[in-house]
Amino acid sequence: MTPTQQDISREIDGERQDYLAAGQVRHHPARDYAPYRSSALRHPLRPSVTVHDPEAVELSGPVFGVTDVTETDADLTLAHAGEPLGERITVTGRVLDRAGRPVRGQLVELWQANAAGRYAHLRDQHPAPLDPNFTGFGRCLTDDRGAYSFTTIKPGAYPWRNHDNAWRPAHLHFSLFGTAFTQRLVTQMYFPGDPLFAYDPILQSVTDDAARERLVATYDHGLSTPERSLGYRWDIVLDGPAATWIEEGR
Repeated sequence: MTPTQQDISREIDGERQDYLAAGQVRHHPARDYAPYRSSALRHPLRPSVTVHDPEAVELSGPVFGVTDVTETDADLTLAHAGEPLGERITVTGRVLDRAGRPVRGQLVELWQANAAGRYAHLRDQHPAPLDPNFTGFGRCLTDDRGAYSFTTIKPGAYPWRNHDNAWRPAHLHFSLFGTAFTQRLVTQMYFPGDPLFAYDPILQSVTDDAARERLVATYDHGLSTPERSLGYRWDIVLDGPAATWIEEGR
């Protein structure tokens, strides 16, 4: 029987109460977070495998050079001949280590749904329109300050089949590659004030309030461009107590 939103919300509340009762800060969620149904089927049950062969790691290294990433790659509104539909936004921030030092030359990738909440992907078949002028993918390299910046379209919410009437809040996917693909980190950025936050088991799997809030960008009017785009600021901290949650839970 398909669980209802009420069922999932009760489970979310139960998980939260258990976390609070434990009295121990946990910045990353359990990998088998029950309200997120598919995590029970695909979370790892064994420890990670340590790679001892350095040459094998090098085979997984990036195959592009700095010149392969161009300035236009960071503007998702320029990939096609026409203008994409939706609210144009600028998202910028810094990639930092636990001591607040900038992480320079870091490949940052972004992918997302369009303004109607649909991905340009064959597996996304929900009845929302595709935008012929929006593919939803971009990339850039961090500068000497560890800063990145993207111009894109604010994505829409979309349904998913975790439970009955399940909707994901609007979000952007971020990927950071380190110096090799084996170091890749993936996370999600959310928009402030979204009414779907409380109903989403993926976001609520981050049971620590402070850690969850670090996934939500801040609207920054100084980043908004007159008659063009609204500005959001979102920093990514790679490790330490203030680390940004990543999907592998580490």
